[in-house]
Amino acid sequence: MISIEKLAEELKLTGDKTRLSILAFLRERECCVCELAELLQTSQPNVSQHMRKLKDGGLVSESRRGQWIYYRLKLEDKPYLEELLRVLPSQKEKTDLVCAEDCCK
Repeated sequence: MISIEKLAEELKLTGDKTRLSILAFLRERECCVCELAELLQTSQPNVSQHMRKLKDGGLVSESRRGQWIYYRLKLEDKPYLEELLRVLPSQKEKTDLVCAEDCCK
């Protein structure tokens, strides 16, 4: 069972609009920082800071492909957060449009 402190920290991470948007995008597919920056209309360093917090909080994982790092959701052990993400509006159209461009190739 999760502690109140741990749950509070995870909910605090999802309470930020940018991080919640990132989680919604990652719900659709894995993305790299440059794709997330375009989706959010912000800088790559700004996205990287949010990704560091999400990774440190155990909500995302990363994999390296060449010089690029791709992020994906890591919620297998957090069904309560999966349920939260289910109520978010779909971001599929946006992610399909931006992530189809292969910006990191």
